[in-house]
Amino acid sequence: MPDPHAEASDQSGTPAPAAAGPGTPPRRLRPAQLLFEPQASEPEPERFFDLESIEDPAELLRRSTELTLAFRAAAERATDFQAIAAAQLADTRRFDALTPAEIADRADWTPDYAVRMVEYGRSLQKQRSAEH
Repeated sequence: MPDPHAEASDQSGTPAPAAAGPGTPPRRLRPAQLLFEPQASEPEPERFFDLESIEDPAELLRRSTELTLAFRAAAERATDFQAIAAAQLADTRRFDALTPAEIADRADWTPDYAVRMVEYGRSLQKQRSAEH
């Protein structure tokens, strides 16, 4: 049977502080001493879809072309959504309809481009309604 009066210790073998009794101020624990300096994390080099790690020029051309086409398709699709949003914002049936100049200001476009985007958006909306 363990001795009830024996001091408890942590895994390092250092005796644990005794429990403070009534009227006894609690013991202050000192922070643990660092035995090593943590390494400063260096920022990782910027990577662009790991293209910089491809050494074969044929493979690099294939993969970069694939990414170019994917980004181009994504940009075209995003432009379609911009046009639809512009058309919706310019819809005169809305109580808060915006003018092409206001849309241009929000989207950082020229007013002429905003007019064209509203028209393009309306044509996309007509296509969608004809498909459904």
